[in-house]
Amino acid sequence: MSATQLASVVSLKSEAPTGTGCIDKVLRALRTHLGMDVAFVSQFRTSDRVFIHVDTDGDGPIRPGDALPLDVGYCLKVVEGELPELIANTGELPEALAIPETLALPIGSHMSVPIYLSDGRLYGTFCCFGYSADSSLGQRDLLVMKVFAELIADRIEGDLTLVRDRVAKHRRISAVLASQQPSIVYQPIFDFQGMSICGWECLSRFNLVPVRSPDQWFKEAAEAGLGVELECHAIAAALKGMDALPSGTYLTINCSPQLMLSGRLTDLLSPCPASRLVLEITEHAIVNDYTGLLKALKPLRQNGVRVAIDDAGAGYASMRHILQLRPDMIKLDMSLTQGIDHDPQKRAMASALIAFARETGSTIVAEGVETQSELDALRLLGANKVQGYLLGRPLSLIDALALVERVAVNSLDDSMASSA
Repeated sequence: MSATQLASVVSLKSEAPTGTGCIDKVLRALRTHLGMDVAFVSQFRTSDRVFIHVDTDGDGPIRPGDALPLDVGYCLKVVEGELPELIANTGELPEALAIPETLALPIGSHMSVPIYLSDGRLYGTFCCFGYSADSSLGQRDLLVMKVFAELIADRIEGDLTLVRDRVAKHRRISAVLASQQPSIVYQPIFDFQGMSICGWECLSRFNLVPVRSPDQWFKEAAEAGLGVELECHAIAAALKGMDALPSGTYLTINCSPQLMLSGRLTDLLSPCPASRLVLEITEHAIVNDYTGLLKALKPLRQNGVRVAIDDAGAGYASMRHILQLRPDMIKLDMSLTQGIDHDPQKRAMASALIAFARETGSTIVAEGVETQSELDALRLLGANKVQGYLLGRPLSLIDALALVERVAVNSLDDSMASSA
């Protein structure tokens, strides 16, 4: 192998671990250079070996996923020293001729080196063979093959780490799904007109180890392939509070595009009055298929379910969501509302979004309001609804019902005072 060819393949070590693709490139590069017919990586298991990666032209004698007993063929015999790692001509080696595959395939030349992981464990072997003998094969070729075996070991170890990590995540999320987690809290949303409670944002809380934010739990669930399952689990828990909350209020539920496209929302939401449901899509949600998303949402919206874009003003993605999905509600991100009373740029941006909403028939909900002056500024700008710590923190269902009673009493007292 020339220095240029060697450098081009070894440079794969500097790439991010891409697992299968990288290993397949290595097999193809070495097999082509050596002029051999088949290259493969096999993994040793308890009683057999499975061919994980195979490279050949056309229909070869083995395919990825095929398995053979450990004592069949060359691999284990090479590892145990019964056969040499390099056999340029199997016809000259009685031990090789005694193996049935030598004549059946046939195998005229063979190279095999073990693959060891960093902790010293034997993973399997990296092998090449040709249907004909090849006297040009030498120790230099074997040395290059060993270099490539180290590269393959690096990639395999990366893949194994990813697999172990995914299994651990899957177990954690499965434990969540089997428990009473997450618990749901309800943050009140107030209508600026009359400052009455008009809705509740449903938020998940996880009382589990490791301690971390809800978005990290949902992110891990998605990485484990259980993202939609966890979302459905959380939404079902949130909807249990609907009957207890005032019938004139709605619930807003965070919902990923993946769940919306899954087709599972219809059955999940069907027991609830559609007019009391709002599906929130966040700025951070990646939407690759707006057409498909609109199609999935259409029957829900026709039935009365509303759609909100959360975190508007936090980034460019929320603007795309607004233009593409034409939401019923636009929720101003707290990065825009906090300090809006003394920041003219924030006021200008909020004013533009409020004007846009007015023109398109959307409702503006201002999030993250923490001071009276912020509240007053948003009222003057024309926001329709508001939520934030100033008016109410996320509450358990019991505390949310207590807040409803307090607000009702205060409204009654104000009404009586004004009429006196």
